[in-house]
Amino acid sequence: MYDRVMDKFKEECGVFGIYSYETMDVATIAYYGLYALQHRGQESAGIVVSDGERLECYKNMGLVSDIFEKNVLDRLKGKSAIGHVRYSTTGGSSLTNAQPILSQYKLGEIAIAHNGNLVNADVVRELLEDSGVIFQTSTDSEVILNLIAKSAKKGIERAVVETMQIIKGSYAITILTENKLIGVRDPNGIRPLCIGKLNESYILASESCALDAVGAEFIRDVNPGEVVIIDENGISTMDVAEKTSCQTCAFEYIYFARPDSTIDGINVYTSRVVAGELLYKECPAEADIVIGVPDSGVPAAVGFAKASGIPYGIGLIKNRYVGRTFISPSQELREQAVSVKLNPLKVNIEGKRVVLIDDSIVRGTTSKRIVDILRKSGAKEIHFRVASPAVKYPCYFGIDTPYRKELIGSFMTLDEIKDTIGADSVGYLSIDGLLTSLEGKGFCLGCFNGVYPVSAPIEACKLQLERK
Repeated sequence: MYDRVMDKFKEECGVFGIYSYETMDVATIAYYGLYALQHRGQESAGIVVSDGERLECYKNMGLVSDIFEKNVLDRLKGKSAIGHVRYSTTGGSSLTNAQPILSQYKLGEIAIAHNGNLVNADVVRELLEDSGVIFQTSTDSEVILNLIAKSAKKGIERAVVETMQIIKGSYAITILTENKLIGVRDPNGIRPLCIGKLNESYILASESCALDAVGAEFIRDVNPGEVVIIDENGISTMDVAEKTSCQTCAFEYIYFARPDSTIDGINVYTSRVVAGELLYKECPAEADIVIGVPDSGVPAAVGFAKASGIPYGIGLIKNRYVGRTFISPSQELREQAVSVKLNPLKVNIEGKRVVLIDDSIVRGTTSKRIVDILRKSGAKEIHFRVASPAVKYPCYFGIDTPYRKELIGSFMTLDEIKDTIGADSVGYLSIDGLLTSLEGKGFCLGCFNGVYPVSAPIEACKLQLERK
């Protein structure tokens, strides 16, 4: 599932939910919320609506704007809804695995939308199958759904709490029943989830930019280990987990989240600009222009330019109409695809010493291609600077990452990376620098230092692959 052309970690998923106390087109609001979260997943999207008596679902493969035509939204009538945009990290890319997942359970109908990844999903799934549970998908989201259903006789809230005590990993979840909207965030807060208010209605979303998109007011982030219940009685919460420190995935700020989002009190754009400023202090370079790789490398480039006094300029133009499903039938065309997605602005590059800023390097294939493009455009020198530490370890919490042997930062020195991508110099932001840009709070840094907030999978085959 890893896209070798666009050499980046893949987004996880995005979730959205709304519970309305007034006459409101909840399906259309969910549509705009998902549209704002499209960057988190482009494979499939879905919306489930409740009218208070029954749940209705519509989902399909593709982008939000392609799936939900007006006639579809007009059919989805109700007072509450949840939605999901998906990039598959567990379970294949198919309509069967698209979310939200809608099912029957002891108390009626229930739907779930999940962003994250469970590290014990296989074990729990096997135990459920041994007890007679039949699975319709290959996602760990259905594992969560079946655990809730299994404890349903104790009430939905109690069932959710008991499920949280079993599952391990990362999750931001929205759950919909006929008369309740429930939001859940994992005990370490690895994946983001926030609460908003639109008039008298409540909203749950992966990022605050989705609240802005529908005109909602940001209230607060859901706390790690917190369950939020929204129903006819209003909003209530339960703190399920023992007191744990928030360890949000650092890559939310580095790459995944939209720059206009604020997560756990930290503005994404500001953190990226500060990372660029610190990057200059740690890895200075003499140059004529600073450019950023669109889009997530641009704020760091602005920060680098500000700290260095080197002018910032646009050096790469992004073709915004080339999607993630761009078809590349041959190796030659796959390599050429980077040129289609990113084109140099030669007038700003030719004859100049260039500082090129990107948010991260994973395999190094795209970095090499971009350096080649700038060389052909007449760049005299190219100093590659990375606004995050070297990625050395895989992620187990909802990001589609290659094996460790394919992560260029795990087995090459700086000089080797420089020679491999063809730059004149290479520099990374340190872990301390990253933490400073994020105001020094707690974060999951597993892909940088191999230390995870939850124990990583222990399957022998997985460990064997990681050692290679």
